Amino acid sequence: SCLQTSLSIWGWGSLGLVLFLVTFGPFAIFYFAFYILCFVGGGFVVTLLFGKSNSEKYLEQCEHSFLPCTSVGIPKCIEEMKREARPIKIDRRLTGANIIDEPLQQVIQFSLRDYVQYWYYTLSDDESFLLEIRQALQYALVQFSARSKETDWQPYFTTRLVDDFGTHLRVFRKAQQRIAEKGDQMKGQAEELVDTFFEVEVEMEKEVCRDLVCTSPKDEEGFLRDLCEVLLYILLPPGDFQNKIMRYFVREILSRGILLPLINQLSDPDYINQYVIWMIRDSNCNYEAFMNIIKLSDNIGELEAVKDKASEELQYLRSLDTAGDDINTIKNQINSLLYVIKVCDSRIQRLQSGKEIDTVKLAANFGKLCTVPLDHILVDNVALQFFIDYMQQTGGQAHLFFWMTVEGYRVTAQQQLEVLQSRQKDGKHQTNQTKGLLRAAAFGVYEQYLSEKASPRVNIDDNLVAKLAETLNHEDPTPEIFDDIQRKVYELMLRDERFYPSFKQNALYVRMLAELDMLKDPSFRGSDDGEGESFNGSPTGSINLSLDDLSNVPSDEAVQLHAYISDTGVCNDHGKTYALYAITVHRRNPNSEETWKTYRRYSDFHDFHMRITEQFENLANILKLPGKKTFNNMDREFLEKRKKDLNAYLQLLLNPEMMKASPALAHYVYDFLENKAYSKGKGDFARKMDTFVNPLRNSMRNVSNAVKSLPDSLAEGMTKMSDNMGKMSERLGQDIKQSFFKVPPLIQKTYSDPDHCRVAAPIDDNVDDNIPLRVMLLLMDEVFDLKERNQWLRRNIKNLLQQLIRATYGDTINRKIVDHVDWMTSPEQVADAVKRFRDAFWPNGILAETVPRRDKAIRMRTRVAGKTKLLEVMPDELKHIIGAETTRKGILRVFEMFQHTQLNKRMVYVFLERFLETLFPQNKFHELFNKLHSRSKQMQRYKQRLHCTQAPSLQK
Repeated sequence: SCLQTSLSIWGWGSLGLVLFLVTFGPFAIFYFAFYILCFVGGGFVVTLLFGKSNSEKYLEQCEHSFLPCTSVGIPKCIEEMKREARPIKIDRRLTGANIIDEPLQQVIQFSLRDYVQYWYYTLSDDESFLLEIRQALQYALVQFSARSKETDWQPYFTTRLVDDFGTHLRVFRKAQQRIAEKGDQMKGQAEELVDTFFEVEVEMEKEVCRDLVCTSPKDEEGFLRDLCEVLLYILLPPGDFQNKIMRYFVREILSRGILLPLINQLSDPDYINQYVIWMIRDSNCNYEAFMNIIKLSDNIGELEAVKDKASEELQYLRSLDTAGDDINTIKNQINSLLYVIKVCDSRIQRLQSGKEIDTVKLAANFGKLCTVPLDHILVDNVALQFFIDYMQQTGGQAHLFFWMTVEGYRVTAQQQLEVLQSRQKDGKHQTNQTKGLLRAAAFGVYEQYLSEKASPRVNIDDNLVAKLAETLNHEDPTPEIFDDIQRKVYELMLRDERFYPSFKQNALYVRMLAELDMLKDPSFRGSDDGEGESFNGSPTGSINLSLDDLSNVPSDEAVQLHAYISDTGVCNDHGKTYALYAITVHRRNPNSEETWKTYRRYSDFHDFHMRITEQFENLANILKLPGKKTFNNMDREFLEKRKKDLNAYLQLLLNPEMMKASPALAHYVYDFLENKAYSKGKGDFARKMDTFVNPLRNSMRNVSNAVKSLPDSLAEGMTKMSDNMGKMSERLGQDIKQSFFKVPPLIQKTYSDPDHCRVAAPIDDNVDDNIPLRVMLLLMDEVFDLKERNQWLRRNIKNLLQQLIRATYGDTINRKIVDHVDWMTSPEQVADAVKRFRDAFWPNGILAETVPRRDKAIRMRTRVAGKTKLLEVMPDELKHIIGAETTRKGILRVFEMFQHTQLNKRMVYVFLERFLETLFPQNKFHELFNKLHSRSKQMQRYKQRLHCTQAPSLQK
């Protein structure tokens, strides 16, 4: 049955196939397969469309759910990349001032062009990234500008900047002193000075030391990167700051492209020296100042550079073929160059040999030094300070202070009596009041110095003291009441071997002569042996007086000196025309003979003549110098006539009988005839003193100003006519003791040792409110080291500065300074600074190439030129106030401070840190800088030393 069923199925199937083919044809099977395929495909399409519609409905429902949005994926990124970039609109306004915005935009454009675009375009043509960076920079500048406008810059420029410079100078001065204490073998080593500088810095700052940033380029770059990143965090919006790629690009542009080159340039000593010369370019270099710098230089590199340049110029002059009048000029120039070369050779030889002069041995030659009378010392500020120091050492300060106090009493009493005579309106009442004040003041002087209770007491004739006491008790005091005792005190100081006579044999006397510029400058004789170097004064430090040079002054008749004027010429120096006389000098000793030439002007002869006639009065009637002539004084006939007259003057001066009559004259004659630049004014001390002595009344008032400068002192109280004059004696005694005897006040101040702390803002109670006085006094303190001197000098300087400022500007000076600070921060000045920065980095719109380091010889000669100009512009009035020696030391110390790149970087970074602390007072930059500098090796050593010193006390 199964078989039959299978056959029937196949039979019916075959029959159906035959009938299908007969009916539809042989291709019908293909149509049938196509129809089936279409049916299946249609079903699939219907299913797909149904699923998509359901998916869209589901996604719409998910939009309002808490599930995150799905990623668009790579196709979305490709689609965005194919779209055209939409232009980004950038607001070009930065500070609100067009004159500032324009150069700032150029700086931004140049920075992006030279630091980003040159490599970015090799990777992509898309400018959106560059525009984003530009927008971020502009946003930061806008925020920076807004902060600047809200900041009060007056304290920064008038207080913090000055304090930081003063602190830097104090650290340098202490480092120099510490190097000197370590021994001569450490001198001249720049590395040792830098290490000692930062060692002193950490002791003074106590919280921070910048040695790593200033000495390690790697640490410096890291510091600038960290600082720029902090600034970007403050100035940029959070979204842009989180973009690390853009933040790193901007950070590198700021740190390595702008800040680091700028700091390196500002710290370069050669750049600073060139800038100093440019600042005082209007001042002509003085030949004497130049030679003094050469003779006092302790840098062999400077001397060799000057010597090489002089040799080069000498070779050029010798190659010239000249005739006529020009040959005399060429000869003078050649002789000057030969002299410069000889000076350099002698100085180099001395430095290489390490020869030093012991100042203790100087005492044996004091008799050869100039003598300054006691009455001149007492009326000259510079000389008086040294005499005060000496009298304190010998215990005779009471006599000197009594003399000064009486001078102040006399002048003040005379002033009050003059006022009384001109204002007698209240009759007897006002007369009694003035007499009461004078009596109280006179009793105060008596009790302070002459009574049995006085300590220390002036030792004087008891009869005079008793007579004075009787007068005070029964008569009205007069300005001359103390004159007899004052005269005795003066005679005592003048005659007593303990005081003025011994002072002339003390090292303080030599220092006084150096400050008064009465020691001869270092000189070099023109002998061929090269051993003629003579150091009679050293403006850079200790007084190096050559014992051999002093002993060369002849004291017997075996030494013969002859001189005559061999030639004359006319010189033109910076537009000034003058006659020059060539003097040929022969000196014959028993064992040798020397010949040299020296050159002098008529003014040198005149100065020398005034010098010796004031020192030796008998010469005034014997020696007659040819008179001056105002017009036609350069004629050849006139010059020949003057040459003849000056020759006659020299022959009379060098007459053996003249020299025998005045043995001390030989010293002055040799000084004048030496082959060196003659220093005017250094021998005419008497004429200098005339400005202080005449008139006598004015000089006494100058002395009394020292007393009046004391707070609540006798003179000040009488001038103000205060009601507290009844306590005059007590106040005067306290002031004198605190000022001169340095007795500590009753209430001790809480500040620490000023030598080991930063320069603080307050100086004196009545100084801090006066901005210019504060700045000037602070700078003078640190530059000229006035705090190391006695307080009498500092008080006088303070009073002088107060009078100068008051006379110049009155009470409006503070207002003027505030206005000047406002002007410095005005849009015009800021725009000018930005333009200078732009032109320095991109001259003519092109990135400046790295300037090659100049040759060492050129840099050394620039140093010499800078020092020469600085000394040249120093006013003589400053030397008269604080002394020539102190002035030169201070100026050269400041110049030397700027000759070390690491130290200059330290100062630049300090200024930058204070600038940011002032600009962002709420961001705790002080703590940030302490953390950034915490890896300092000097700081770690200081903490270890501090821990070691505190550990024993803690154990106890």
